[in-house]
Amino acid sequence: MKIVTVVGARPQFIKAAVVSRAIKLHDEIVEVIVHTGQHFDANMSDVFFEQMDIPRPDYQLEIASLSHGAMTGRMLEKIEEVLLKEQPDWVLVYGDTNSTLAGALAASKLHINVAHVEAGLRSFNMRMPEEQNRILTDKLSKILFCPTMSAKQNLLKEGYADDANYLPVVGDVMFDAAKFYAQRSQKPAELPANIQLGEFVLGTIHRAENTNDLNRLRSLVESLNDINKSEPVVVPLHPRTKAILDTNDIPVDFTILEPVGYLEMVYLLQHCSLVVSDSGGVQKEAYFFDKPCLVTRDETEWVELIEHGSNHLVGVDKTKILTAYAKAKSAAIDYSVPFYGNGHCAEDIISYLLKDGCN
Repeated sequence: MKIVTVVGARPQFIKAAVVSRAIKLHDEIVEVIVHTGQHFDANMSDVFFEQMDIPRPDYQLEIASLSHGAMTGRMLEKIEEVLLKEQPDWVLVYGDTNSTLAGALAASKLHINVAHVEAGLRSFNMRMPEEQNRILTDKLSKILFCPTMSAKQNLLKEGYADDANYLPVVGDVMFDAAKFYAQRSQKPAELPANIQLGEFVLGTIHRAENTNDLNRLRSLVESLNDINKSEPVVVPLHPRTKAILDTNDIPVDFTILEPVGYLEMVYLLQHCSLVVSDSGGVQKEAYFFDKPCLVTRDETEWVELIEHGSNHLVGVDKTKILTAYAKAKSAAIDYSVPFYGNGHCAEDIISYLLKDGCN
């Protein structure tokens, strides 16, 4: 069996690495990795691949810095060339980026089986390009690997057939990754010496809806400034967001770090007391590391964590954020509920792909 894996961003490499390790256990499977180049990441150097034990891509398409339409179209063209050359049995795509959609569309037009990892996630906000990519990729896929029961329920409500071979709930590959990389975590070199482990709040601010809207950004920063009066707040921040804060004279009282790698982020998640994040992945990773999370978005794909009480959907309303912060600090949460599987998601994915009738 030959599998072509299409990835385009650093988080997708981390997810794909988990599955690649499982693939290596099967001599009968050949994997070809295609990196579209969608997200240029300076951290993805040789050191990144060595530290993360991630296979280097077989194809580097170097498609980035274009509009959504131009980027997806260029990717579609180049991925099609790869597929015609490689003639795989499966194309494996992850998540909800333009790379995900382009890989699925190129494969579908060539009548090659598509498998979608993280299928069924919905924010129910069609203004998000990610939501459009998810829905279309699910429609094009022969097998939809659902990370949670909630994701499967979304698909069933949309009319997908309730077939265990078609809609398997395998768990979350990021949970597998968190377990694997927790042993390799690294303390960020920039972390100030006065930050005590277990006694700081970890924040992230990266979503366009928060960084491009100055009112939202100002409210979010003011909330973090207030929390910082109770305990230190540490925020790894992209230079673009830092520039927006500086240009618009938005005062920051908390600690800003340069962007950190995944191993450093795992360290911060392991040792913080609470998370405040607008990241789709980090709000879930907080649960992996037994930390409450305030989700600074207006909707979330990980609804089970809101219902469970470990996460709080607060948007950027300062009152909501500070109220939820006080509540989360005193709440007793059971983090043992296995929303995201048993840590063997990758092995289950390979088992399904190898099953008779799925090829």
